[in-house]
Amino acid sequence: MRGKFITFEGSEGCGKSTQSRMLSRYLKGRGCKVVYIREPGGTKISEKIREILLNPKNKKISANCEMLLYMAARVQIVEEVIRPALLGGKIVICDRFLDSTVVYQGFGLGIDIQLIKKMGIFATGGLKPHLTILLDLPVRDGLKKRGSSKDRIERRPYSYHLRVRKGYLKLAAQETNRIKVIKVENNKNKTQNKIREAVEKYVF
Repeated sequence: MRGKFITFEGSEGCGKSTQSRMLSRYLKGRGCKVVYIREPGGTKISEKIREILLNPKNKKISANCEMLLYMAARVQIVEEVIRPALLGGKIVICDRFLDSTVVYQGFGLGIDIQLIKKMGIFATGGLKPHLTILLDLPVRDGLKKRGSSKDRIERRPYSYHLRVRKGYLKLAAQETNRIKVIKVENNKNKTQNKIREAVEKYVF
């Protein structure tokens, strides 16, 4: 792969979307060719799957079905968007990737983590991010930011979201070279500066 693959991870309300978009604009301003995408989503098929997964009305989705739907959306975006962009030498910034499934459906819902990782290898063809930015903040603070309009995942119990955060920090401790933990500041620009410092070592 000629390009660089950067993913953003974190529990609800951590500011992933805001910070990943800010980084995308910054790198474009530095003359980089950047492709910005989100998961699940990024293709017509994957966006349809996203609607199913996040719709609060779909209360009967089982844990295994949920995990498989995330993988299905991932297969499509890897084949249709991510891999071609990387082969073209572009920087791909993705809001969530396989780590989210390991944490949300593994640590959060109790699905076997090794099974998720094996299926992840199949879904991505072995593709892994060069760098993962993990935005970390207390669960209660993050959920407050979501307000009353929550999707199906955000509506889960506080204890679930605690498992998600702990899962992320455990992954980060296991993969210190790839996953960089960034503590979320009250000022989004301060957080962004810390992200840029971490990213520039990989890009420039």
